[in-house]
Amino acid sequence: MNTRVLTGITTTGTPHLGNYVGAIRPAIEASRRDDVDAFFFLADYHALIKSDDAARIERSRLEIAATWLAAGLDPQRVTFYRQSDIPEIPELTWFLTCIASKGMLNRAHAYKAAVDKNAAAGEDADAGITAGLYMYPVLMAADILAFDANQVPVGRDQIQHIEMARDLGQRFNHLHGDEFFVLPEALIEEQVATLPGLDGRKMSKSYDNTIPLFAGGSKQLRETIMRIVTDSRLPGEPKDPDDCALFTIFRAFANEAETAVFRQALLDGIGWGEAKQVLYERIETDVAPMRERYEALMADPAAIETILRQGAQKARAIATPKVAALRGVLGLRAMTTTPAGAGQTKAAPKQDRMPRFASFRDADGSFRFRLFSADGEELLLSKPFADPKAAGALQKRLKGLGTAAVLQVLPRALVLELDGAPVATTPEYPVEPARDEALARLREALDLLALAAQE
Repeated sequence: MNTRVLTGITTTGTPHLGNYVGAIRPAIEASRRDDVDAFFFLADYHALIKSDDAARIERSRLEIAATWLAAGLDPQRVTFYRQSDIPEIPELTWFLTCIASKGMLNRAHAYKAAVDKNAAAGEDADAGITAGLYMYPVLMAADILAFDANQVPVGRDQIQHIEMARDLGQRFNHLHGDEFFVLPEALIEEQVATLPGLDGRKMSKSYDNTIPLFAGGSKQLRETIMRIVTDSRLPGEPKDPDDCALFTIFRAFANEAETAVFRQALLDGIGWGEAKQVLYERIETDVAPMRERYEALMADPAAIETILRQGAQKARAIATPKVAALRGVLGLRAMTTTPAGAGQTKAAPKQDRMPRFASFRDADGSFRFRLFSADGEELLLSKPFADPKAAGALQKRLKGLGTAAVLQVLPRALVLELDGAPVATTPEYPVEPARDEALARLREALDLLALAAQE
């Protein structure tokens, strides 16, 4: 069984070398493992909490998408999408908001830090704090729970958010008596490489000490590297590799043999200018091919748009049926289903108003069946079977699925899966709203069949 790993990328800046070494490169390498089902999304709703500069967010979305693709992210292998293209996420955020305790949100690190800052400045505790910042953990929980992520790679400062997502998922499961959500685990990134910036501190936009990954091209990369702060030791004087930002950055790109050579050059007294040139050339070896792909992508934003829309389609194939099932659980189902009275046991509908199966034999001799609603609408057509007993066994399984049914959402149709394989499809619908309405009717029919099977 594959482990679903979900990573969000906030779209408020331009990627730098530290981002590449610490997050982008290891995440892409992990996504290539056969046992990983990787989800990557541009967290542009989260960006709205941190920035009100629309132009910056728009540009950042493009630059970050191009960066990840240029660095080797394979959109055919992973699910790569924009958060804002998944309407189920804000809907799920509201469902979770309705069960989130204010006390839990009061304890969120970001909110507490903002309150403490106001207190230190003698301001009102909530001065300048938006509801967006306050609700950030719930939105993050929806990002994770919508796709049943097993693991979320985070630094230690983000563990609390994963714990909150688990708490919300567990509370929903408990309130509604079923395992609606997979409870995620925090994947702690203990070995994340942290690069020093121009001034020796951690490379960060907050410190304005970053080295650009692609911005400004090779010329900007070299000029920035030449501005890295070093000590006053002259050419010929030995340098300490273990207390040298140049060596730390070099080691993040070089193999063991290259690292050993550079280390010895520092011990032998290489001049700082020459050492910076060696560092630039080593980084440029890796970055130049990626930069070429990046520039091609930046020149063709329509290609990136297509990739993200296709990724959103893959993501919604999971999120849409999940949220549709949750709507039913919460009493937001179609009014064609009569709810049971409070405190009463649900009774199965009369057989003459039940969904029904109709078996038939194709011209090629294979056996299939259709599922019709109580009103006679065709809801599903099964795949062909050589053995009629296999078709009958599938019908029996469908009768007991109910809310456990896995429905993949295509642009104009739905696919029912069992054990990870497609077993039946709906008719094609002319527009997406018609497909979504059909999804609700199919869910209703499967619920009715499951209810009757329990009698």
